[in-house]
Amino acid sequence: MENSFCRSIVLAVGSAVGLIPLSPAFAVSPEPLEAEHGMVVTAQHLASEVGVDVLKKGGNAVDAAVAVGYALAVVYPTAGNIGGGGFMTIRLKDGKTTFLDFRERAPLASTKTMYLDDKGEFIKGLSTSGYLAVGVPGSVMGFETARTRYGKLSREDLMAPAIRLAKEGFALEEGDAASLEGGAKKLAKDPAAAAIFLKPDGKPYAAGEMLVQPELAASLSSISEKGPDAFYKGPIADAIVSASMSMKGILAKEDFEQYSVRELEPIKCNYRGYEIVSSPPPSSGGVIICEILNVLEGYPLSYLGYGSADTTHVMIEAMRHAYVDRNTALGDPDFVKNPVEKLLDKNYAREIRTKISPFKAGVSQDLKPEGFGESNETTHYSIVDDEGNAVAVTYTLNGSFGAGVVAPGTGILLNNEMDDFTAKPGVPNLYGLVQGEANAIEPKKTPLSSMSPTIVSKDGKPFMVIGSPGGARIITITLEAIVNVIDHGMNIQEAIDAPRIHHQWLPDKVYMEPYALSPDTRRLLTGMGHDVDIDPDWTIWGQAAGILIGGKSLAEIEKGGGARYYGAMDSRAAAGAPRGY
Repeated sequence: MENSFCRSIVLAVGSAVGLIPLSPAFAVSPEPLEAEHGMVVTAQHLASEVGVDVLKKGGNAVDAAVAVGYALAVVYPTAGNIGGGGFMTIRLKDGKTTFLDFRERAPLASTKTMYLDDKGEFIKGLSTSGYLAVGVPGSVMGFETARTRYGKLSREDLMAPAIRLAKEGFALEEGDAASLEGGAKKLAKDPAAAAIFLKPDGKPYAAGEMLVQPELAASLSSISEKGPDAFYKGPIADAIVSASMSMKGILAKEDFEQYSVRELEPIKCNYRGYEIVSSPPPSSGGVIICEILNVLEGYPLSYLGYGSADTTHVMIEAMRHAYVDRNTALGDPDFVKNPVEKLLDKNYAREIRTKISPFKAGVSQDLKPEGFGESNETTHYSIVDDEGNAVAVTYTLNGSFGAGVVAPGTGILLNNEMDDFTAKPGVPNLYGLVQGEANAIEPKKTPLSSMSPTIVSKDGKPFMVIGSPGGARIITITLEAIVNVIDHGMNIQEAIDAPRIHHQWLPDKVYMEPYALSPDTRRLLTGMGHDVDIDPDWTIWGQAAGILIGGKSLAEIEKGGGARYYGAMDSRAAAGAPRGY
């Protein structure tokens, strides 16, 4: 059946592309950055420089990841944080891999219906703005756990750059200023946030002006001196809880005192001989990336060509089937039995392929299970050190500037991560995801995430470090970067910059960035029954950060002789940059 299907696909594409493999060139993409000893790629150039400085001083990739995480909390307030949470995928030089979950947790006073009115209807805005939207932050405990278990340098050394940047300030560049301008309306609603990020006249800071954050510097200094207890058991927690109580939130001191980090086994799968290591539940990222790759492995994508109707069709259908599983079956492993083994099974992928017609679009409603009723304001960074340790980190405040609130005196922006739960089955969240009971709100539960910090290896050696922000699109952005390198032969910068498509089961629509598909391809897909259109929010699709090891492309790696590391920051990122040495 599968061989017959593949023959049908090849025959179908033959007339369209002349059976010639496509090798698109992206003239607008700059060359990836070369380095021999270490590479750090983040969404803010000052944070990248902090990471490289740590590597130069003898720190390893985990040390650099911790220092970068704190630095981004200062210089990238739209998503960098100590008031949010995230995930860290680690591959050590000996090949050992592990995963740290420092995602936000639901407060103890949370209830399944906390965002519904007395008629059971969802109240828009409650899960995204203000203190009722805030989950218990995990970043501080996550960074300290990573440092103590896998780092080499002291907490004081790693936090010093962030403290300096907060205390002395830094000059805003165009990208930084644009971010603050975009969040100005939201930040103006909270006096403590407005006092930090807006000028006395209420206007956002402009490029060239200094952003100084003395209260955040004081909070960071306290954490540096006293460790995580300063955040979870001391005055910082007290200030956040007090502000929450005064503003109709439900955070309690006990929520902070009980917070802990989970160290989990990463998700692993094999794609065309490459080992993929990525995020396990409570992230859906690794499972769904692997499920989609397992399906795509049955098709000759490099032969069908990048951007062809046939390649795009099978990618859409693989996404459609995988996102059904993501949105209905996955959740926090402490609360839900996740069918990971089934979803990663190559036989399950084969079963999905038998349901995909080579000539006709699927119908999402037909896949709806019986009984069924994250944004680009996340940020990702990738790091590799001189010894070959690799770290991929994705962390978030969820929406831009999180819940838009700062507990007075702390300087810390707080997340609105509670929106990632299923407030009501069938009701879309901030990113349009329609989710089920597996992700319902419960005390101490972690909301399902799409964050996908991923490390790819080949023949026992690190090959690629990749990840992205982008809410529901994180999975497909990360996936497409991997496919672009392995199947389509792009260099790491081209693979990240290439225009993208996205399908997430519901709504039953193919979203694309401008120029992702040619008019001819769109016409062919429409003829198959796909609803394809440019995403009206395409300007805020996620900004991926990646590193390729041994060459800037697969062809160069196979030839040998290239530089050791090649770093690429998404050209969509105004303030980000790779840095190496």
